[in-house]
Amino acid sequence: MSDPIRFLLGTDERAIRDADPNMTVLQWLRTRAAQPGTKEGCAEGDCGACTVVVGEPAADGRMRYRAVNGCILFLPALHGKQLITVEHLRQPDGALHPAQQALVECHGSQCGFCTPGFVMSMFAMYHNEDRPSRQRIQDVLAGNLCRCTGYRPILDAAEHMYDLGNGDAFSAHEADTAQRLTALRGDATLHVTGSGRDYYAPRTTDALADLLAGLPDATILAGGTDVGLWVTKQHRKLDTLLYTGDVDEMKTVREDDDWIDIGAAVTHTDAMDLIGRHYPDFGELLRRFASVQIRNSGTLGGNIANASPIGDSMPVLIALNAELVLRQGSGRRTLPIDQFFLDYRKTAMAAGEFVERIRVPKPAAGWQLRCYKLSKRFDQDISAVCAALNLRLDGDTVQDVRIGFGGMAAIPARAVQTEAALRGQPWSEASVAAAGAALEAEFKPMSDMRASADYRMLTARNLLRKCHLETTNHPAPTRVLDHEEAQA
Repeated sequence: MSDPIRFLLGTDERAIRDADPNMTVLQWLRTRAAQPGTKEGCAEGDCGACTVVVGEPAADGRMRYRAVNGCILFLPALHGKQLITVEHLRQPDGALHPAQQALVECHGSQCGFCTPGFVMSMFAMYHNEDRPSRQRIQDVLAGNLCRCTGYRPILDAAEHMYDLGNGDAFSAHEADTAQRLTALRGDATLHVTGSGRDYYAPRTTDALADLLAGLPDATILAGGTDVGLWVTKQHRKLDTLLYTGDVDEMKTVREDDDWIDIGAAVTHTDAMDLIGRHYPDFGELLRRFASVQIRNSGTLGGNIANASPIGDSMPVLIALNAELVLRQGSGRRTLPIDQFFLDYRKTAMAAGEFVERIRVPKPAAGWQLRCYKLSKRFDQDISAVCAALNLRLDGDTVQDVRIGFGGMAAIPARAVQTEAALRGQPWSEASVAAAGAALEAEFKPMSDMRASADYRMLTARNLLRKCHLETTNHPAPTRVLDHEEAQA
């Protein structure tokens, strides 16, 4: 028998039985819950029209509210959580929420299609941040697209909402909401069945390992930022889903003197600040990785296990010599990440094996990390080329170097021959030119909709030159290059 999916819709408890595990939150809201304020624009997590807010109890007993894309979030993932949509924001006295009122006063809405998504992103920011900067507001709203007003009045509204009062009905009842959700969630594995499909949400890594051993063909679901598109865009039916998002052990981050140890279910949002403190360039790359909504859902482990040749985190982790802890049954093994990717979308994982944790070495004395993301758009775009160079100089000589590339091969790859051309050589323009020649011999990039093979090779060589310039003449913060700058 199917377990019920128990969650709060606004402040009302819901228990959904026999739901199709492939149904998205957006579909359920619009076709089952009769709450059509949340819109469908792209059905792939790009436009933000479907933005909802999901609340979960935090460690301090309060609530943590985060904006996510409802179009690629599967309904069973709401178990033990609070779902808030634009319909729930009206205050007890009937007044608009400050996020809504500010958009009215600043004329931030025209056709209104995108407005609910903007409201929900602003609502989450209202709860999480105290008067953020204009730049931070732009970052938060980068995942919401408007085709009518232009963004200035919307940005003005995001600033102005803080002038319209502190707190709301959700803030006033945080402790009570957290207690209700803890009771709803329970401690057992959730098993949802519907439309002939199954969804399992274990609570421990042992339970996840046992389930996967018995269901080796199951699809492991983390944040759903890629798997969700298999359903919404490719119209695939996923018969068995194993969800990692409720495995508490895999949502932890630990530090010791030498390592940052990150659970595979840790979201990019939760990993970004810690990683950024140790590796500022990596933190900046993650800030440009995707929208806030995607970073709130997507996980570092999912990005790795997905094995896309253009995933942004992998080239950096390769350059840092990160390790993966792989789990199969009761056994574990540790594998350097550059040995994990074998061929296009093919990894070294055996049947029944999964990524449990990611171990990132802490910065060592003398090493310099530089990360570069080359894309057509500054915000929310997939890389044409992503490069990471981890460099250790002894005076003007390259003592050691590790280089990772994405977008240059069928897998995220380490540039072994290019490293060898640099190691032990003067850190000079001549050596960088020689390394560029080695790079051309080492990689044969493809042409696709994002870039031609020639463009990729030219810009990859120029990123080596950029790293040389940054680490010699005028060090500067890394930022995304536009096409003209990369080819210069």
